[in-house]
Amino acid sequence: MPYVHSAPGSSLVLGLETSCDETAAAVVERTASGAGRILANVVLSQFDKHAIYGGVVPEIAARAHTDSLDQLIRLALDEAKVRLDDLSGIAAAAGPGLVGGLIVGATTGKALALATGKPFVAVNHLEAHALTVGLTDGIRPPYLMLLVSGGHTQLLLVEDVGQYRRLATTIDDALGEAYDKTAKLLGLPMPGGPAVEKAALDGNPARFDLPRPMLGREDPHFSFAGLKTAVRHAAVRSAPLSPSDVADLCAGFQAAVCASVSDRVRRAMTTVLPVLPENDHKPFVVAGGVAANRVLRAALVNVAEDFGFVFHAPPLDLCTDNGAMIAWAGAERLARGLVDDLDAPVRPRWPLDPNAAKAAGAGVKA
Repeated sequence: MPYVHSAPGSSLVLGLETSCDETAAAVVERTASGAGRILANVVLSQFDKHAIYGGVVPEIAARAHTDSLDQLIRLALDEAKVRLDDLSGIAAAAGPGLVGGLIVGATTGKALALATGKPFVAVNHLEAHALTVGLTDGIRPPYLMLLVSGGHTQLLLVEDVGQYRRLATTIDDALGEAYDKTAKLLGLPMPGGPAVEKAALDGNPARFDLPRPMLGREDPHFSFAGLKTAVRHAAVRSAPLSPSDVADLCAGFQAAVCASVSDRVRRAMTTVLPVLPENDHKPFVVAGGVAANRVLRAALVNVAEDFGFVFHAPPLDLCTDNGAMIAWAGAERLARGLVDDLDAPVRPRWPLDPNAAKAAGAGVKA
């Protein structure tokens, strides 16, 4: 079998993702000019293992990563037609996430790096989401980004690889959590985001009068706990819920989310316009699992156009957790000489902007 070899100045990086309930391995090439190409991207979902519990069980997730990661690495290398010795480096998600899963991926990555003598890169999972548009769209910093991944909902100014300025965060629930909790409340299957989006297609968004959290606030922070509670109260008043009731509640919830998020993004755009370079292409990037929501995407495309930004988001299959984003973040850091020792820790909490001031009224995750 002919193998792929990196061209002079380019790099081949293996990326491992085990931060939550997807086990993934990928091989990505970064050229000398900074362009990216996915050679292999293998993802194994653990959905069936957790569905009975209504959410991710950390111990089950970690064991499932242990059982399948080695096989996925072999599949990714074979698909990419790459040998371990051909790699320029090995990257693994080291946080934030579930500590057991992070240990599995990081330890495997370190072992491969030690055995092959290749550099190891401990990747921030959030940074991997943030940089994915460099791989898919060739977008380079600086740019404004809405990050909606897992327990995080943030607006950030991406200044460079490893340099982030947080403009806003949620003061309570993250958007993905609000979708999951709404789905569970209404008896919809997990994962909650796609289930709510699908149910909303048949619903009337105007039937229930749901709040638009933080609308008009001067700062661009988010809040979704009140909206989630309002959905609960409306559901209790309408019980027992018919399929039509569920569809209308989902449509109303999603309309409220789009209105609130759009308003918060407008505030952030007003803030960052003076500090962005004066050119015709001002990127606005949406990244993370909730970025796959088509209704939210459409709303944010309109907001971007109104403020002279160009909307960018990864393809739907690269919005959710995957190994390609880890490999790409590793390649970007490797190109800048940002490598890690083999004693680099995993970090269940790992903010992109550790110096960001805490938002007024925010909980511990903000």
